[in-house]
Amino acid sequence: MNDNNNNTDPKKFTLGDLGVQSPPSGGLGSGVMKPILNKLIQHRTLTREDAKEILKNIASEKYNQSQITAFMAVYMMRSITPEELAGFRDALIELCVPVDLSDFRTIDLCGTGGDGKDTFNISTLSSLVVAGAGYKVAKHGNYGVSSACGSSNVMDYFGYKFTNDQDTLKKQMDDAGFVFMHAPLFHPAMKAVGPIRRDLGMKTFFNLIGPLVNPSNPQCQMAGVFDLETVRLYSYLFQQTGKHFSVIYSLDGYDEISLTGKFKVVSNKEDLLLNPENLGLNQCKQEDLHGGDTVEEAATIFKTILESKGTEAQNNAVFANAGMAIHTLHPEKSIEQCIEEAKSSLLGGKAAKVLQKLVTSH
Repeated sequence: MNDNNNNTDPKKFTLGDLGVQSPPSGGLGSGVMKPILNKLIQHRTLTREDAKEILKNIASEKYNQSQITAFMAVYMMRSITPEELAGFRDALIELCVPVDLSDFRTIDLCGTGGDGKDTFNISTLSSLVVAGAGYKVAKHGNYGVSSACGSSNVMDYFGYKFTNDQDTLKKQMDDAGFVFMHAPLFHPAMKAVGPIRRDLGMKTFFNLIGPLVNPSNPQCQMAGVFDLETVRLYSYLFQQTGKHFSVIYSLDGYDEISLTGKFKVVSNKEDLLLNPENLGLNQCKQEDLHGGDTVEEAATIFKTILESKGTEAQNNAVFANAGMAIHTLHPEKSIEQCIEEAKSSLLGGKAAKVLQKLVTSH
């Protein structure tokens, strides 16, 4: 895949092809969106720079909601290219409120969402377990859009106060080994699309961007995705960053290790197809992972698991994901060893203490 900005691909077009000069200030008005949409509907693709420019203009509310909705709909009907996704990511990183946690070696466990499986909050629980095991977690999350309860919903429910204050976040990292970055506080650019995403209630290309734009730029990342094509996209983009990473996809459609069947793990080091038995864990069924239909139900399940009262299937899903995250941080450790660390953290009450520290530290 070529990540340069030439226009030799006949399917690719630039704003210049439309007679538009992209001003550095991001000043393209709503009149420009119509020819862009016409080209995209003809299966033409954007260059990285133009994708960045258009998303900056969406953030600046240069286009009306109907035009933004149409633009998002294009990517529901066709695949996003590596250059387009990189450009959208570049725009949000440029516009975000950054936080410097470079004093710590951190990992983010974040999924794209949009898998339609309505599981309990596996990535958030796994993040607390990783922190309880003694590692530093910089979790990026948001309210649920295509599910009943996102990571922000559950953290808010338990009394965590969202903040983008760097000193507060550094103190939380020192004290608890965990910070939670509620995306709207760090990505004001997303305000323009929030209502549209909520009204649509389904995955859009913004699901793809979320795990790529952690404002603290963690050195390590475990990202769950909802299909094999996105595994390829993410592994390509992560390889350009120099991060230690693992991209996870369960072959029956989950954006995490569900233990309901085989799953794919692509990292800096390897490309694996594994099954639950490879982790020393039993296979489970989809209904074992149900996350509840309301925030209250989801929070009850979350609390039960965090208090070491979860079912075998619930616990194992957390062990698998937390263990793989620890393995991402320390690939020299065996996955079995990493899962044992995760078990000790959850069943020994260490993960619960992380959340307790966070909600009582204000």
